[in-house]
Amino acid sequence: MIKNALISVSDKTGIVDFAKSLAELGVTIYSTGGTFRTIADAGVTVHQVDELTKFPEMMDGRVKTLHPMVHGGILAVRDNEEHVKAMQEHGIQPIDLVVVNLYPFRETIAKPNVALEEAIENIDIGGPTMVRSAAKNNAFVGIVVNPERYDEVIVRLKADGDLGRDFRFALAKEAFAHTAAYDTAIANYFSEQLGQTPFPPEYLQAYEKVTDLRYGENPHQKAAFYKEIGEASGMGAMKQLHGKELSYNNIVDMEAAWNMVWEFEEPAACIIKHTNPCGAAIGSDLHDAYVKAYEADSVSAFGGIVALNREVDEATATEMSKIFLEVIMAPKFSAKALTILTAKKNIRLIELAKPEADQVVVKKVSGGLLVQTEDDLKEDETSYTVVTKVQPTEEQWQELRFAWKMVKHVKSNAILIAKDLQTLGVGAGQMNRVGAAKIALEEAGEKAKGAVLASDAFFPFGDTVATAAEHGITAIIQPGGSIRDEESIAKADEAGIAMVFTHVRHFKH
Repeated sequence: MIKNALISVSDKTGIVDFAKSLAELGVTIYSTGGTFRTIADAGVTVHQVDELTKFPEMMDGRVKTLHPMVHGGILAVRDNEEHVKAMQEHGIQPIDLVVVNLYPFRETIAKPNVALEEAIENIDIGGPTMVRSAAKNNAFVGIVVNPERYDEVIVRLKADGDLGRDFRFALAKEAFAHTAAYDTAIANYFSEQLGQTPFPPEYLQAYEKVTDLRYGENPHQKAAFYKEIGEASGMGAMKQLHGKELSYNNIVDMEAAWNMVWEFEEPAACIIKHTNPCGAAIGSDLHDAYVKAYEADSVSAFGGIVALNREVDEATATEMSKIFLEVIMAPKFSAKALTILTAKKNIRLIELAKPEADQVVVKKVSGGLLVQTEDDLKEDETSYTVVTKVQPTEEQWQELRFAWKMVKHVKSNAILIAKDLQTLGVGAGQMNRVGAAKIALEEAGEKAKGAVLASDAFFPFGDTVATAAEHGITAIIQPGGSIRDEESIAKADEAGIAMVFTHVRHFKH
């Protein structure tokens, strides 16, 4: 039976109604500080914790619940004779329900230019201690850290007068996850202050489930989507405006598309299939960019993921509504665009902010993690080298810049053909570079004449340049660095192709 409850919460959502319901059920409520005032001001009978401890709060509230009269009441094993005897000897009241959530540490450190001292003052000590004590003693004590549980607690108490062992165990698991995530945020903040990021000695992250997914990459695989606990960011902050639930493969492709389209300040559109661009372009406006991206490979665009870096307008929405697309992502949709696109029942419409800079990429491997910084190097074109007799024209430089920004998002080995700020052909994920080039050039077809070619890594032989020349490529951009660079340069010179070395590699595995 729940006779005594201790309530001390930072997030006071629903706490007044919850306390009223407990009081109506005859539960005696003890509380602290601001929580006590909130409950008392609502007219609910509530007692100060110092009525239990006979000891005042002190040190700006740092010391108030760290006391045997509190923790003895929480931790006592009720069917242990020695524990019961100790409670009786020392006048310790059993506490049957603990309702606690913690100081707003994450919210504090999210503020611009927050001082270390302020962050430290928002590290909760008594709260986690009570949470862990109650969670440990879940055989007898209920612990509630989530306001969304309040209604269920009251329903159970009204029905049975108790919470039941299984439910208390579930609450305890939730409580330990709550304190673990809290400690993770503190540890990571301290790592930042010590300059240990992005690779601290212990890599700690906490995530919460957003939703179960229908399945993973294939129907026989199970999957779920989690977001980082705390202020939502990245894909965890996406807002779905319309359409059926997202799939595992959708989200993987969406991440690739979103990173890709924000390479450009100009209006841009990218259409993704299996994390690779089947069509991408920049244009005079969003409609122009989308049409060029679609026309780059209209066959592969069917069922694709579209990412746009401008608000979707009526004209662009009308164009996109003409074919089946799985997902459309944009920072915003106009009202007219939504009217057009929501007429298609299943298409997913996603609003999402521009990707944050200085992110890390995490890949799970058996028994460990690989962590690296994002491939978002701000390249200095003054370090590029034109290695051929022919110099790129200004128009070719524009095409080469576009192709170079795009090829780094293509799976290695990667070759990309572009012209008029539009992809024409993409060779992705091939076992050798000339094979990737042949695929990209074949896809570009006759349009390859006068186009440019980008390669994510150097040419080990001159064969890729020779193949490009056969298809009419006029300029190439690649990292350089092969022991056979001179062979590739000679082939380019023979064909009158301009070739630029960036001295930067962009493998994407």
